[in-house]
Amino acid sequence: MRATMLYAPGDIRVEDLSEPKILQPTDAVIRTVAACVCGSDLWDYRGINEVSQPTPIGHEYVGVVEAVGGDVRTITPGQFVVGSFFASDNTCPNCANGYQTSCVHREFVGGCQAEYVRVPLADGTLVATDGAPADEHVAGLLACSDVMGTGWYAAVAAEVKRGDTVAVVGDGAVGLCAVIAAKELGAERIIAMSRHESRQKLAREFGATDIVAERGEEGVARIKELTGGIGADAVLECVGTAESMKQALPSTRPGGDIGFVGVPHDVAIDGEQLFFSHVGLRGGPAPVRRFLPDLIERVQSSRIDPGKVFDLALPLDEAAEGYRAMDERRAIKALLRP
Repeated sequence: MRATMLYAPGDIRVEDLSEPKILQPTDAVIRTVAACVCGSDLWDYRGINEVSQPTPIGHEYVGVVEAVGGDVRTITPGQFVVGSFFASDNTCPNCANGYQTSCVHREFVGGCQAEYVRVPLADGTLVATDGAPADEHVAGLLACSDVMGTGWYAAVAAEVKRGDTVAVVGDGAVGLCAVIAAKELGAERIIAMSRHESRQKLAREFGATDIVAERGEEGVARIKELTGGIGADAVLECVGTAESMKQALPSTRPGGDIGFVGVPHDVAIDGEQLFFSHVGLRGGPAPVRRFLPDLIERVQSSRIDPGKVFDLALPLDEAAEGYRAMDERRAIKALLRP
C-alpha cells in the first residue's frame, strides 16, 4: 500500500509499505477513504519533536472496514467508520467517565496517512455512520476524528453554556472548530483571535461575532475592552505554546474557565497568577470517542460543516505538498485522498 513516512524534519515521502494485518482479535483493518495533515504533525515536521528514524505518520482517518478480528462484535466489514487518534476499549472506568484518551488500555492510532490502517480495540474506538455517507459529508466526518472533536472538547472543558462570551485563542483547524462548538453549545458572543483574513472569514461563517487581531498584552486589553473590562466567561486555548497560554489566562474573567487542547510545548503557568485569577483549567488530549456519535449526527444532518477547514485537497502521493502548504500557512488544513 501507499503510506506517508516522515524521515527527518521537512522530509516527507510516500512509499510502498506492507498492508496492515489483524494482529489482535480486537483489531479492525480499514480502507482509508480520507486522511489529512494535522497541526500537531507539524511539530514533528518542523523538528520541534525529535524524529530519530523513518516513521509512518498521521492520526486522522475515515474509511470502510475491510476485516475484523474474531473478538470484534459491533463493527463489521463494509461499514463506513470514524475513529479517534487513541484507541480505547470504551468500557474501563476512565472511558465510563468520558475520558477515553486515558483508557487503561489505550493505544495511539498512527500511520493513518495511508491506504489502509489497523485500528486496535475496534469496538470501543470506531463509530459506524448510518449507511454510506454522502460525499459532501466525508470531509466533515474526517474533521470529527480529531479537530472537530478536539474543538468540541475545548468548549466542554471550559464549561461553555448558553449566553456565554467565549474567546478562542488560535485560528487553525482546532480553533475554528472550537468556534463551531461554542456556537452549538449556546455561546452568545464568540471572539476569535486571528490575524489571517481567510481564517477570520471562516471563523465568522462558523459563528464568531468578533475578531481580535492583536496579541500579547494588546490582545488581552482588546478582549477586556469587548467584555466591559472583565474578561471572557470561557477561553478556548487551541495552540499549545507559552504565548497562547499567556494570552488565555488573563483574558478569562475571575471565576471563568479555560479549556486547553493544544499539545503543550514549553508551557509553564505561574501558580500565584493562577491562584489569584480564580480561573479554572481543564484540558488534555480530547476524548474524541465521547463526542463522535453526536458529532457524526450533526455532520450527516448538515447542522454543522467542519469540513470547511480543509482548504486544500490532494492525492495521497502529494502529501509532502500538504505539509509544506500548512507549514507556510498557505493552507489551514490539507485533506489527503488515497
